[in-house]
Amino acid sequence: MSAKILALDTSTENCSVALLVNDKIYSRSELAPRDHTKKVLPMVDELLKEAGLKLTDLDALAFGQGPGSFTGVRIGIGIAQGLAFGAELPMIGISTLEAMAQAAYRKQGAERAVCAIDARMSEVYWGRYKRQENGEWANVEAEKVIPPEVLAERVEADDYTWASAGTGWDAYAEALSALKLNTESSEVLYPDAQDMVVLAKFKLEKGETTR
Repeated sequence: MSAKILALDTSTENCSVALLVNDKIYSRSELAPRDHTKKVLPMVDELLKEAGLKLTDLDALAFGQGPGSFTGVRIGIGIAQGLAFGAELPMIGISTLEAMAQAAYRKQGAERAVCAIDARMSEVYWGRYKRQENGEWANVEAEKVIPPEVLAERVEADDYTWASAGTGWDAYAEALSALKLNTESSEVLYPDAQDMVVLAKFKLEKGETTR
């Protein structure tokens, strides 16, 4: 299925926008903790111009639905709603944790990923994923917010190597080092819209959109 999907994410310190046009991805990404509102719309304009498209040419608009910063998620959803409403586009929410799993695959070919975003207040946003044959990701366990010390007690050992992604690993290095999992850093710290457009295409094909 050919598709033209715009994705944006402001859920963490990273501000990113990506445009999928059939099999080609255009993207912009910048660490801008306090400037998401200033950066994201100019990025959208740049990518549309680069691809020679208008918003109304697209099939859907995807956005990072969190978990992440409350303010950042709210900004991203608000901007996505405004753009989608004006162009009459369906919307697709994408998990920021799952997007980091996709990034670990893009960068290192990882097929199992364990993602932890620093949620502050001595907790992490946590998710584990396994890549399926068709390229989608299956949740190994439900996404949650949880103290890292509790994870160390609850997560059971297995025989796999998991690509670790997210800011939680550095923020709570001592607590997460007690996990009974064999992990290897993917060097992915933040979700990125270029991975979200890949995940959004699967959802669009299945009709998993909102208006």
